[in-house]
Amino acid sequence: MPAPFLTRCTLLLGLLLPLSGMATELYRYIDDNGVTVLSRQGVPPEFVGRGYEVLNNQGRVLRVVPPAPTAEELARMKAEKARARSDAQLLRLYSSLEDVDRARERKLAELDGVTSVARGNLQSVRTQQANLQSQAANHERAGRPVPENLLTQIDSLKSELERLQRDIDRYREAREKAEAGFDADRARLAELFGEAPTKAD
Repeated sequence: MPAPFLTRCTLLLGLLLPLSGMATELYRYIDDNGVTVLSRQGVPPEFVGRGYEVLNNQGRVLRVVPPAPTAEELARMKAEKARARSDAQLLRLYSSLEDVDRARERKLAELDGVTSVARGNLQSVRTQQANLQSQAANHERAGRPVPENLLTQIDSLKSELERLQRDIDRYREAREKAEAGFDADRARLAELFGEAPTKAD
């Protein structure tokens, strides 16, 4: 192959390589001063979160990377996802507002039942406590020491009264939460069904 031909090929390749090297992407972003920057080196890490555009050599936008969501936007998206999951669960549990009303009645009746039993037990223990305290008072009036086993029984009944009262308070709080929960579920379900959110009796 003649040397002049090889020389011409080498020169041509030398001219083409810089052109091919120029066929890279441009990155357009906004810096801290609000200035639009065009760079072939990429976007500095501190500016990536603001979003940027990738352009070709002709200035045509190839793709857009949106800004990272703010804390408020993330919180809103999280709340929207939670609401969507809650709505889906509601729709699986109830097919009508009447279903909510029936479930509410069952739950409240259950809590009223255990509360009634606890109150009955409380009254029974109070009666036993009064009897034992009366016996202890008789010993004291007669100038005799109160038997140790009697004092132990009185203390035991006192602890039992406190436990039963805590149970009753817990049942009452559970009933209030259940009522509020069913009311909220019913109102939301009415929105999903497009019905008037009338409160259950």
